[in-house]
Amino acid sequence: MESFRRELRDHLRMLTTLIMIIIAIMMTLNIQCVSAKLHRVGGKSGWTSNVNYIEWASQERFYVKDWLIFYFDKNMYNVLEVNKTNYENCRDQDFISNITRGGRDVFELLEARPYYFLSGRGFCWGGMKFAISVTQAPPPPAPAPASSKSASSASSTTTTITLLLVAFSIAFLVYI
Repeated sequence: MESFRRELRDHLRMLTTLIMIIIAIMMTLNIQCVSAKLHRVGGKSGWTSNVNYIEWASQERFYVKDWLIFYFDKNMYNVLEVNKTNYENCRDQDFISNITRGGRDVFELLEARPYYFLSGRGFCWGGMKFAISVTQAPPPPAPAPASSKSASSASSTTTTITLLLVAFSIAFLVYI
């Protein structure tokens, strides 16, 4: 039983040390994550007729790893990714991919390039199409200097939490 406790103590010490190292690295690097965005095509209206999709797309910024989500009646409409020529001529043959699955369909923007989408069955001629230009996401903004009271307060909170975590880890190591 004593050897089990010793092994458990050793494993817990290693885990605590690893957690402290990770915290130190994260604080040193000031890691910031850039998350992908989910764009609801057509806004609240979704993918349906009588929506100006060209205007909608012009008000959005699309980056690699973002997602498009299409909400629509799958019995009436479909969603096709097409090339530029088919987009300009509202041709729904020889499409690149048929995104239509169930009426709540998603599409990931995997590379920086132009994308062209339309609805077939004649709805493209009524305006159910849009083109977007996808670019690489900009780098995260540099952290602002801690000159304001709120910035120093946030820094103080981070420091306090870090000190508490370190104190807890040290106490844990000493008393186990």
